Amino acid sequence: MEACHSPHQSNVTSSGATTVAIISLEAFAGMWINAFIICVLCIGWVRKKTLNSNEKILLLLGCSRICFLCFSWVYSFLYIIYPNYLHVHTILQIIASFQAFVNYSNLWVSACLCVFYCIKIANFRNSIFNYLKVKIDRIMPWLLLGSGVSAFAMGIITYDLTETMQSNNITVTCLGNFWEASKKMDKHFFTSFFLHCFAYAASFMVVTFSAVLLLFSLWRHKCKMQTNSMKDLSMDAHIRAMKSILSFLVMYNINFVCSVLTMYYSLMNENIVTHLLSMYIYAFPGVHSLILIFSNPKLKKALLKILSCVKCELFMK
Repeated sequence: MEACHSPHQSNVTSSGATTVAIISLEAFAGMWINAFIICVLCIGWVRKKTLNSNEKILLLLGCSRICFLCFSWVYSFLYIIYPNYLHVHTILQIIASFQAFVNYSNLWVSACLCVFYCIKIANFRNSIFNYLKVKIDRIMPWLLLGSGVSAFAMGIITYDLTETMQSNNITVTCLGNFWEASKKMDKHFFTSFFLHCFAYAASFMVVTFSAVLLLFSLWRHKCKMQTNSMKDLSMDAHIRAMKSILSFLVMYNINFVCSVLTMYYSLMNENIVTHLLSMYIYAFPGVHSLILIFSNPKLKKALLKILSCVKCELFMK
């Protein structure tokens, strides 16, 4: 007879331990970076008693990213170190649904931030665009609310699909009706994969369209300044903004591809490939938040002030 494995027993390999170590480093670094954004914005909120639309989006984005990294790290840790815990009823469903909720909150709030920057910064002679530029501060809270409701719906769908897949596994084990259960599993896998891909693609299209429009507007303005022989300082600022947006667009595209491939390879049980892709997905929230810090004068000033204080403390010692 085979010995029963306790859920407390760890069955981790060296590659799994390395993956957990790298993912943990990326997750905790990302949480600290986003916690810094939240602290700076909350201190400003207490002092000024108000937040502008940009700060509200950044605050919500920081909160969603901390929750995303936290739940994703818990899931990865259990999946690699203690996989038997995920077979306990409702644990997998709860973790998967919360992870889906905060993941899509992160993606769609990022998309809202990109739309906000595009409408605020870009300059097009279009009546609809000009109307949005005037009304964006009133529209943005509704967009953020819609993002939260959509993410909550995806969390509920993920919970239902995960529970259905677990119950189908139980049916196969108990009744042996393998063919019928396999068809049901394939149907639910396809439904889950389609819904998640559609949600990812929606945010991807919004971000790409907004970023391309903003890049085009900045490039056109830069060419106009070159023609009019305007100050180099203003032109350098536009070039830095274009580089920042372009780097974000490239990172977001890679993150989109990695996310879709992770879903596919997880369904195929390709653990090594899934772990490699997950490493980039965990790095993206922290790296992008760093870009946001250095592109925001208020956050950049606070970070440089903290770094200078730390440097002085080190020299004092």
